[in-house]
Amino acid sequence: MVGADRRRERIDALIRALEAGGLDALLVTARPNVRYLTGFSGSAALVVVTRADVLLVTDFRYGAQAQAEAGAVARVVVERANVWERLFQELPGLGPLEWVGYEAHVLTVKDAERLTGPEAPAGPWRWRAAGELVERLRERKDPDERRAIRAAAELASLALARTLEAVRPGLTELEVAGLLEGHLRRLGSEGHPFPTIVASGPRTALPHARAGRRAVEAGEFLLVDFGATVDGYCADITRTVVVGGRATGSQRALYELVRAAQHRVREGLRPGMTGAEADALARDLITARGFGDAFGHSTGHGLGLEVHEAPRLSKTNAAPLPVDAVVTVEPGVYVAGQGGVRIEDDVHLSAEGPVLLSDGETELLELV
Repeated sequence: MVGADRRRERIDALIRALEAGGLDALLVTARPNVRYLTGFSGSAALVVVTRADVLLVTDFRYGAQAQAEAGAVARVVVERANVWERLFQELPGLGPLEWVGYEAHVLTVKDAERLTGPEAPAGPWRWRAAGELVERLRERKDPDERRAIRAAAELASLALARTLEAVRPGLTELEVAGLLEGHLRRLGSEGHPFPTIVASGPRTALPHARAGRRAVEAGEFLLVDFGATVDGYCADITRTVVVGGRATGSQRALYELVRAAQHRVREGLRPGMTGAEADALARDLITARGFGDAFGHSTGHGLGLEVHEAPRLSKTNAAPLPVDAVVTVEPGVYVAGQGGVRIEDDVHLSAEGPVLLSDGETELLELV
Protein backbone atom coordinates (compact mmCIF):
# COMPACT_ATOMS: atom_id res chain seq x y z
CA MET A 1 0.00 0.00 0.00
CA VAL A 2 1.38 3.40 -1.01
CA GLY A 3 1.60 5.71 2.02
CA ALA A 4 0.88 9.41 2.44
CA ASP A 5 4.57 10.36 2.41
CA ARG A 6 5.04 8.78 -0.98
CA ARG A 7 1.95 10.55 -2.33
CA ARG A 8 3.25 13.89 -1.09
CA GLU A 9 6.48 13.21 -2.94
CA ARG A 10 4.46 12.66 -6.11
CA ILE A 11 2.49 15.84 -5.59
CA ASP A 12 5.71 17.78 -5.01
CA ALA A 13 7.13 16.37 -8.25
CA LEU A 14 3.99 17.44 -10.09
CA ILE A 15 4.22 20.94 -8.64
CA ARG A 16 7.78 21.21 -9.96
CA ALA A 17 6.52 20.15 -13.39
CA LEU A 18 3.77 22.78 -13.22
CA GLU A 19 6.27 25.50 -12.37
CA ALA A 20 8.52 24.41 -15.22
CA GLY A 21 5.54 24.62 -17.59
CA GLY A 22 4.35 28.02 -16.42
CA LEU A 23 1.19 26.67 -14.80
CA ASP A 24 -0.29 27.68 -11.46
CA ALA A 25 -2.46 24.57 -11.09
CA LEU A 26 -3.54 21.38 -12.78
CA LEU A 27 -7.05 19.95 -12.98
CA VAL A 28 -6.69 16.16 -12.79
CA THR A 29 -9.59 14.11 -14.14
CA ALA A 30 -8.03 10.81 -15.28
CA ARG A 31 -8.94 8.21 -12.67
CA PRO A 32 -5.51 6.52 -12.61
CA ASN A 33 -3.87 9.93 -12.13
CA VAL A 34 -6.26 10.81 -9.31
CA ARG A 35 -5.38 7.55 -7.57
CA TYR A 36 -1.65 7.98 -8.17
CA LEU A 37 -1.60 11.42 -6.56
CA THR A 38 -4.18 11.08 -3.79
CA GLY A 39 -4.95 7.40 -3.25
CA PHE A 40 -8.65 7.84 -4.01
CA SER A 41 -9.93 4.81 -5.94
CA GLY A 42 -13.54 5.77 -6.58
CA SER A 43 -15.07 6.47 -9.96
CA ALA A 44 -15.97 10.15 -9.51
CA ALA A 45 -13.48 12.85 -8.56
CA LEU A 46 -12.07 16.16 -9.73
CA VAL A 47 -8.68 17.07 -8.28
CA VAL A 48 -6.91 20.43 -8.47
CA VAL A 49 -3.25 20.62 -7.51
CA THR A 50 -1.73 24.04 -6.80
CA ARG A 51 1.53 25.06 -5.18
CA ALA A 52 -0.22 25.34 -1.82
CA ASP A 53 -3.23 23.06 -1.93
CA VAL A 54 -4.69 19.79 -3.21
CA LEU A 55 -8.46 19.84 -3.59
CA LEU A 56 -10.52 16.71 -4.25
CA VAL A 57 -14.19 17.15 -5.13
CA THR A 58 -16.36 14.03 -5.16
CA ASP A 59 -20.02 13.16 -4.76
CA PHE A 60 -22.08 11.79 -1.90
CA ARG A 61 -21.40 8.15 -2.77
CA TYR A 62 -17.70 8.52 -2.01
CA GLY A 63 -17.50 10.97 0.86
CA ALA A 64 -16.28 8.56 3.54
CA GLN A 65 -14.10 6.62 1.10
CA ALA A 66 -12.42 9.76 -0.25
CA GLN A 67 -11.64 11.01 3.25
CA ALA A 68 -10.19 7.65 4.27
CA GLU A 69 -8.10 7.16 1.14
CA ALA A 70 -7.07 10.73 0.28
CA GLY A 71 -7.64 12.83 3.39
CA ALA A 72 -3.98 12.71 4.43
CA VAL A 73 -2.85 14.55 1.28
CA ALA A 74 -5.94 16.34 -0.07
CA ARG A 75 -8.73 18.59 1.14
CA VAL A 76 -11.87 16.56 0.42
CA VAL A 77 -15.10 18.33 -0.53
CA VAL A 78 -18.28 16.30 -0.94
CA GLU A 79 -20.93 17.68 -3.29
CA ARG A 80 -24.48 16.32 -3.33
CA ALA A 81 -25.44 17.96 -6.62
CA ASN A 82 -23.00 18.84 -9.43
CA VAL A 83 -19.28 18.28 -8.79
CA TRP A 84 -18.31 20.56 -11.68
CA GLU A 85 -20.33 23.45 -10.28
CA ARG A 86 -18.72 22.87 -6.90
CA LEU A 87 -15.28 22.88 -8.52
CA PHE A 88 -15.89 26.34 -9.95
CA GLN A 89 -17.12 27.55 -6.56
CA GLU A 90 -13.91 26.34 -4.93
CA LEU A 91 -11.43 27.62 -7.52
CA PRO A 92 -11.32 31.26 -6.30
CA GLY A 93 -10.28 30.05 -2.85
CA LEU A 94 -7.22 28.24 -4.17
CA GLY A 95 -5.15 31.40 -4.39
CA PRO A 96 -4.22 33.61 -7.31
CA LEU A 97 -4.50 31.47 -10.43
CA GLU A 98 -3.63 32.73 -13.87
CA TRP A 99 -2.99 29.57 -15.87
CA VAL A 100 -4.69 26.31 -14.96
CA GLY A 101 -3.77 23.21 -16.91
CA TYR A 102 -6.16 20.39 -17.77
CA GLU A 103 -5.78 16.86 -19.11
CA ALA A 104 -7.03 17.38 -22.65
CA HIS A 105 -6.11 13.83 -23.65
CA VAL A 106 -8.75 12.32 -21.34
CA LEU A 107 -11.51 14.97 -21.13
CA THR A 108 -14.71 14.32 -23.03
CA VAL A 109 -15.89 17.03 -25.40
CA LYS A 110 -18.71 17.83 -22.99
CA ASP A 111 -16.37 18.30 -20.05
CA ALA A 112 -13.90 20.34 -22.11
CA GLU A 113 -16.76 22.68 -22.97
CA ARG A 114 -17.37 23.18 -19.23
CA LEU A 115 -13.92 24.75 -19.10
CA THR A 116 -13.56 26.62 -22.37
CA GLY A 117 -17.00 26.67 -23.99
CA PRO A 118 -19.26 29.73 -24.32
CA GLU A 119 -21.10 28.90 -21.08
CA ALA A 120 -17.97 28.24 -19.00
CA PRO A 121 -17.98 30.20 -15.72
CA ALA A 122 -15.88 33.36 -15.86
CA GLY A 123 -12.90 33.75 -13.58
CA PRO A 124 -9.45 35.34 -13.40
CA TRP A 125 -7.86 32.09 -14.56
CA ARG A 126 -7.25 30.83 -18.07
CA TRP A 127 -7.24 27.19 -19.12
CA ARG A 128 -4.43 25.48 -21.02
CA ALA A 129 -4.02 21.92 -22.27
CA ALA A 130 -1.19 20.60 -20.11
CA GLY A 131 -0.14 17.38 -21.79
CA GLU A 132 0.46 14.14 -19.91
CA LEU A 133 2.22 15.57 -16.87
CA VAL A 134 1.12 12.93 -14.37
CA GLU A 135 1.61 10.08 -16.82
CA ARG A 136 5.26 11.10 -17.19
CA LEU A 137 5.71 10.84 -13.45
CA ARG A 138 4.01 7.45 -13.45
CA GLU A 139 6.54 5.96 -15.88
CA ARG A 140 9.05 5.47 -13.05
CA LYS A 141 7.80 2.97 -10.48
CA ASP A 142 8.81 3.40 -6.84
CA PRO A 143 9.44 0.39 -4.57
CA ASP A 144 5.83 0.30 -3.35
CA GLU A 145 4.54 0.14 -6.89
CA ARG A 146 7.02 -2.56 -7.89
CA ARG A 147 6.04 -4.65 -4.88
CA ALA A 148 2.37 -4.42 -5.85
CA ILE A 149 3.08 -5.43 -9.46
CA ARG A 150 5.24 -8.35 -8.30
CA ALA A 151 2.47 -9.48 -5.92
CA ALA A 152 -0.07 -9.29 -8.75
CA ALA A 153 2.24 -11.31 -11.02
CA GLU A 154 2.79 -13.98 -8.36
CA LEU A 155 -0.95 -14.24 -7.83
CA ALA A 156 -1.53 -14.50 -11.58
CA SER A 157 1.05 -17.26 -11.98
CA LEU A 158 -0.52 -19.31 -9.20
CA ALA A 159 -3.98 -18.85 -10.69
CA LEU A 160 -2.74 -20.03 -14.07
CA ALA A 161 -1.05 -23.09 -12.57
CA ARG A 162 -4.27 -24.12 -10.85
CA THR A 163 -6.23 -23.55 -14.04
CA LEU A 164 -3.89 -25.60 -16.22
CA GLU A 165 -4.30 -28.54 -13.85
CA ALA A 166 -7.93 -28.73 -15.00
CA VAL A 167 -7.47 -27.94 -18.69
CA ARG A 168 -8.21 -30.81 -21.04
CA PRO A 169 -9.51 -31.32 -24.58
CA GLY A 170 -13.22 -30.62 -24.83
CA LEU A 171 -13.31 -27.58 -22.57
CA THR A 172 -14.38 -24.42 -24.33
CA GLU A 173 -12.34 -21.26 -24.30
CA LEU A 174 -15.01 -19.62 -22.17
CA GLU A 175 -14.82 -22.43 -19.66
CA VAL A 176 -11.04 -22.05 -19.41
CA ALA A 177 -11.43 -18.30 -18.94
CA GLY A 178 -14.03 -18.90 -16.23
CA LEU A 179 -11.75 -21.28 -14.36
CA LEU A 180 -8.87 -18.82 -14.53
CA GLU A 181 -10.89 -15.80 -13.48
CA GLY A 182 -12.36 -17.75 -10.57
CA HIS A 183 -8.90 -18.67 -9.31
CA LEU A 184 -7.74 -15.07 -9.71
CA ARG A 185 -10.56 -13.82 -7.53
CA ARG A 186 -10.16 -16.53 -4.93
CA LEU A 187 -6.46 -15.77 -4.64
CA GLY A 188 -7.15 -12.09 -4.07
CA SER A 189 -7.09 -10.24 -7.38
CA GLU A 190 -9.12 -7.03 -7.07
CA GLY A 191 -10.31 -7.37 -10.63
CA HIS A 192 -9.35 -8.24 -14.17
CA PRO A 193 -7.27 -5.45 -15.79
CA PHE A 194 -8.65 -6.39 -19.21
CA PRO A 195 -10.94 -9.07 -20.67
CA THR A 196 -9.15 -12.40 -20.37
CA ILE A 197 -7.94 -13.71 -23.72
CA VAL A 198 -8.25 -17.47 -24.24
CA ALA A 199 -7.72 -18.74 -27.78
CA SER A 200 -7.26 -22.25 -29.10
CA GLY A 201 -6.08 -23.90 -32.30
CA PRO A 202 -6.15 -21.60 -35.35
CA ARG A 203 -7.68 -18.83 -33.23
CA THR A 204 -4.31 -18.39 -31.48
CA ALA A 205 -3.33 -16.50 -34.65
CA LEU A 206 -5.69 -13.71 -33.51
CA PRO A 207 -3.55 -11.54 -31.19
CA HIS A 208 -6.56 -10.19 -29.27
CA ALA A 209 -9.04 -13.02 -29.68
CA ARG A 210 -12.06 -13.03 -27.40
CA ALA A 211 -12.72 -16.22 -25.51
CA GLY A 212 -15.47 -18.05 -27.33
CA ARG A 213 -17.46 -21.27 -27.39
CA ARG A 214 -14.89 -23.18 -29.42
CA ALA A 215 -13.80 -26.41 -27.70
CA VAL A 216 -10.09 -27.03 -27.32
CA GLU A 217 -8.93 -30.02 -29.33
CA ALA A 218 -6.10 -32.42 -28.50
CA GLY A 219 -2.70 -31.39 -29.79
CA GLU A 220 -3.60 -27.72 -30.23
CA PHE A 221 -2.00 -24.55 -28.97
CA LEU A 222 -3.89 -22.79 -26.20
CA LEU A 223 -2.96 -19.14 -25.68
CA VAL A 224 -3.94 -17.41 -22.42
CA ASP A 225 -3.35 -13.67 -21.93
CA PHE A 226 -4.62 -12.32 -18.62
CA GLY A 227 -3.89 -10.09 -15.65
CA ALA A 228 -4.33 -9.57 -11.95
CA THR A 229 -4.63 -6.46 -9.79
CA VAL A 230 -3.17 -5.84 -6.32
CA ASP A 231 -3.46 -2.45 -4.58
CA GLY A 232 -4.61 -1.04 -7.91
CA TYR A 233 -1.51 -2.21 -9.81
CA CYS A 234 -1.65 -4.61 -12.73
CA ALA A 235 0.27 -7.65 -13.84
CA ASP A 236 0.00 -8.85 -17.44
CA ILE A 237 1.07 -12.36 -18.46
CA THR A 238 0.71 -14.52 -21.56
CA ARG A 239 1.47 -18.20 -21.84
CA THR A 240 1.01 -20.56 -24.79
CA VAL A 241 0.72 -24.31 -24.12
CA VAL A 242 -0.11 -27.49 -26.02
CA VAL A 243 -3.20 -29.33 -24.77
CA GLY A 244 -3.78 -33.06 -24.81
CA GLY A 245 -0.64 -34.18 -26.62
CA ARG A 246 2.95 -33.51 -27.54
CA ALA A 247 3.98 -30.56 -29.66
CA THR A 248 4.62 -31.20 -33.32
CA GLY A 249 7.92 -30.20 -34.84
CA SER A 250 6.42 -27.09 -36.43
CA GLN A 251 4.70 -26.09 -33.19
CA ARG A 252 7.91 -26.44 -31.23
CA ALA A 253 9.93 -24.52 -33.82
CA LEU A 254 7.50 -21.61 -33.77
CA TYR A 255 7.36 -21.63 -29.98
CA GLU A 256 11.13 -21.71 -29.56
CA LEU A 257 11.53 -18.79 -31.97
CA VAL A 258 9.18 -16.63 -29.90
CA ARG A 259 10.79 -17.82 -26.68
CA ALA A 260 14.26 -16.94 -27.96
CA ALA A 261 13.07 -13.47 -28.98
CA GLN A 262 11.40 -12.94 -25.62
CA HIS A 263 14.49 -13.97 -23.68
CA ARG A 264 16.66 -11.74 -25.86
CA VAL A 265 14.60 -8.73 -24.82
CA ARG A 266 14.34 -9.80 -21.17
CA GLU A 267 18.12 -10.06 -20.94
CA GLY A 268 19.02 -7.09 -23.16
CA LEU A 269 16.71 -4.38 -21.83
CA ARG A 270 18.47 -1.39 -20.28
CA PRO A 271 17.27 2.01 -19.06
CA GLY A 272 18.31 4.65 -21.56
CA MET A 273 17.84 2.57 -24.68
CA THR A 274 14.98 3.78 -26.83
CA GLY A 275 11.68 1.99 -27.09
CA ALA A 276 12.55 1.26 -30.73
CA GLU A 277 15.90 -0.30 -29.77
CA ALA A 278 14.18 -2.51 -27.22
CA ASP A 279 11.58 -3.56 -29.79
CA ALA A 280 14.32 -4.40 -32.29
CA LEU A 281 15.83 -6.96 -29.92
CA ALA A 282 12.84 -9.19 -30.63
CA ARG A 283 11.82 -7.96 -34.06
CA ASP A 284 15.22 -8.38 -35.72
CA LEU A 285 15.46 -12.02 -34.63
CA ILE A 286 11.92 -12.86 -35.72
CA THR A 287 12.42 -11.06 -39.04
CA ALA A 288 15.70 -12.88 -39.68
CA ARG A 289 13.82 -16.18 -39.36
CA GLY A 290 11.31 -15.09 -42.01
CA PHE A 291 8.39 -14.21 -39.73
CA GLY A 292 8.65 -10.42 -39.63
CA ASP A 293 5.25 -9.92 -41.26
CA ALA A 294 3.69 -12.27 -38.68
CA PHE A 295 4.76 -10.04 -35.77
CA GLY A 296 2.49 -7.04 -36.14
CA HIS A 297 2.29 -5.52 -32.66
CA SER A 298 4.84 -3.89 -30.39
CA THR A 299 7.19 -5.87 -28.16
CA GLY A 300 5.80 -4.43 -24.94
CA HIS A 301 4.27 -1.59 -22.98
CA GLY A 302 4.41 0.06 -19.60
CA LEU A 303 2.54 -1.45 -16.69
CA GLY A 304 1.16 0.11 -13.53
CA LEU A 305 -2.21 1.49 -12.46
CA GLU A 306 -3.23 0.85 -16.06
CA VAL A 307 -2.43 -2.31 -17.92
CA HIS A 308 -1.30 -0.27 -20.94
CA GLU A 309 0.67 2.85 -20.18
CA ALA A 310 3.97 4.48 -21.05
CA PRO A 311 6.67 3.70 -21.97
CA ARG A 312 6.22 1.65 -25.14
CA LEU A 313 8.60 -0.94 -26.53
CA SER A 314 7.68 -0.06 -30.07
CA LYS A 315 9.49 0.53 -33.33
CA THR A 316 7.94 4.02 -33.42
CA ASN A 317 9.13 5.08 -29.95
CA ALA A 318 12.37 7.07 -30.18
CA ALA A 319 12.25 8.14 -26.52
CA PRO A 320 14.65 6.58 -24.00
CA LEU A 321 13.23 4.10 -21.50
CA PRO A 322 13.46 5.60 -17.98
CA VAL A 323 15.12 3.87 -15.09
CA ASP A 324 12.62 2.09 -12.83
CA ALA A 325 10.00 1.69 -15.55
CA VAL A 326 8.04 -1.58 -15.47
CA VAL A 327 7.24 -3.01 -18.89
CA THR A 328 5.86 -6.14 -20.48
CA VAL A 329 7.95 -8.19 -22.87
CA GLU A 330 5.57 -9.99 -25.23
CA PRO A 331 6.72 -10.80 -28.76
CA GLY A 332 4.42 -13.00 -30.79
CA VAL A 333 4.22 -14.73 -34.15
CA TYR A 334 0.83 -15.40 -35.75
CA VAL A 335 0.31 -17.60 -38.80
CA ALA A 336 -3.19 -17.09 -40.19
CA GLY A 337 -5.25 -20.25 -40.39
CA GLN A 338 -2.71 -22.26 -38.40
CA GLY A 339 -2.03 -20.65 -35.06
CA GLY A 340 0.24 -18.39 -33.12
CA VAL A 341 2.45 -18.04 -30.06
CA ARG A 342 2.86 -15.17 -27.63
CA ILE A 343 4.92 -15.24 -24.45
CA GLU A 344 4.75 -12.36 -21.96
CA ASP A 345 6.49 -11.44 -18.72
CA ASP A 346 6.72 -8.28 -16.62
CA VAL A 347 10.14 -6.65 -16.16
CA HIS A 348 11.51 -3.85 -13.98
CA LEU A 349 14.20 -1.73 -15.64
CA SER A 350 16.49 -1.17 -12.69
CA ALA A 351 19.70 0.86 -12.90
CA GLU A 352 21.62 -2.42 -12.70
CA GLY A 353 19.62 -4.12 -15.46
CA PRO A 354 16.35 -5.97 -16.04
CA VAL A 355 14.62 -7.66 -13.09
CA LEU A 356 11.80 -10.14 -13.65
CA LEU A 357 8.65 -9.43 -11.65
CA SER A 358 6.70 -12.37 -13.09
CA ASP A 359 7.89 -15.97 -12.86
CA GLY A 360 9.64 -16.07 -16.25
CA GLU A 361 8.82 -19.76 -16.65
CA THR A 362 8.56 -20.01 -20.41
CA GLU A 363 9.45 -23.62 -21.22
CA LEU A 364 6.83 -25.12 -23.50
CA LEU A 365 4.17 -26.91 -21.44
CA GLU A 366 2.53 -29.97 -22.95
CA LEU A 367 -0.62 -30.83 -21.01
CA VAL A 368 -0.82 -34.54 -21.71
